Amino acid sequence: MPEGPEIRRAADRIAAVLEGNVVETVRFAAPRLRREASILRGHRVAGVETRGKAMLIHFEHGWSIYSHNQLYGVWRVQPGLSLPDSSRSLRLLLQTASASALLYSASDISVWRTEELSAHPFLARLGPDIMDTGLGWRDIAARLQAPGFTGRSLAALYLDQRFLAGVGNYLRSEILFAAGLHPARKASSLGVRERGRLARETLAISQRSYRTGGVTLSAPLARALAKSGLPREQRRFAVFGRMDLPCYGCGGRIVRTESNSRRLYLCPGCQPG
Repeated sequence: MPEGPEIRRAADRIAAVLEGNVVETVRFAAPRLRREASILRGHRVAGVETRGKAMLIHFEHGWSIYSHNQLYGVWRVQPGLSLPDSSRSLRLLLQTASASALLYSASDISVWRTEELSAHPFLARLGPDIMDTGLGWRDIAARLQAPGFTGRSLAALYLDQRFLAGVGNYLRSEILFAAGLHPARKASSLGVRERGRLARETLAISQRSYRTGGVTLSAPLARALAKSGLPREQRRFAVFGRMDLPCYGCGGRIVRTESNSRRLYLCPGCQPG
């Protein structure tokens, strides 16, 4: 499933063709939404927002489209008005006079009055968005001590969208490795420096993944691995998907385990229990 950085990058592409422009064609695949198209058609897009793994397309007249990619959804941008060939199911089509934005395979789509979005059952449960430029490391450090969060393991906490929206499975492994913390540790066990380090790495790793299109390694290490000839998929992450491979930090073997029914990777040497 795409995580916060991927959804924000998709939103950037959508905003580039929709924001400030009038949407002339609106087409929903779901019959329950087809009559909503007339509410949006002919109106200008004011902005494209992400909240965790959800995308919100806001129109100037006070209506918004909510969408969640779920496991298989994907956004595409197409110059002009001709539609690309695709075996995927087209769920939403938005067209301006010069470009098309297309959402394939996602079924969690709805139309809301913008002022009522806070009542959306998914959005109402979300914590701060990891891609929110106003989110600071001190905010995250404070949440680690908040009731409801502090007694939980880091492995569980970093998949809970109420804690931080947009952090998912690969970010969880990469953040905890960068902070040098074992996933089984509880937030309440962290000292002041550990909380600060974890909070800073949470932002740093997420923002790096956004900038690089999904690479969480530091730029020097990523460049060195690229020069060695490794394909991109093998030089994206420090631990995620690297079971039994040597750690870039200590040389020990990366371990795969499971937490919350999701795979989790760690280095026992760099993340002692």
